[in-house]
Amino acid sequence: MLLNAFVLFLCEAPFCCQFIEFANAVSARADKLRAWQKAAFYCGMAVFPVMLSLTLTTLFGNAIAFATGVLYGLSALGKKGDAISYARIHQQQKQMDEEKLTGCLEGQAL
Repeated sequence: MLLNAFVLFLCEAPFCCQFIEFANAVSARADKLRAWQKAAFYCGMAVFPVMLSLTLTTLFGNAIAFATGVLYGLSALGKKGDAISYARIHQQQKQMDEEKLTGCLEGQAL
C-alpha cells in the first residue's frame, strides 16, 4: 500500500516529491497516458493489494487510488450530450415507431 501511495504521488502530485530526481520524468510519462489507461492502471493498482489481503484497512487504504481510477474512467467516457440532440433522437425514434405502426395497420386492412 505504501508503494501504491508513492506511485500515486509521483504521477498525480510530483511537486510533493520535488527532491526525487526522477519524479518529473515519471509525471511526464503519466501525463502522456490516455484517461482510460490511467483508469485501468489506478484501479488495477488498488485492486491488487485487496486481493492479497482482504481487510478493512486494505479496503480503506486503497479507496483513494480506486476512486482516482473511477474518475479517470468517467472522464474517458466524455461529456454528456446536450438536450437538443437527445430531443432530436427521441423525435426520430418516435417518427419511426409511428411509421412502423402505420405500416402494420395498413397491412392488416388489406
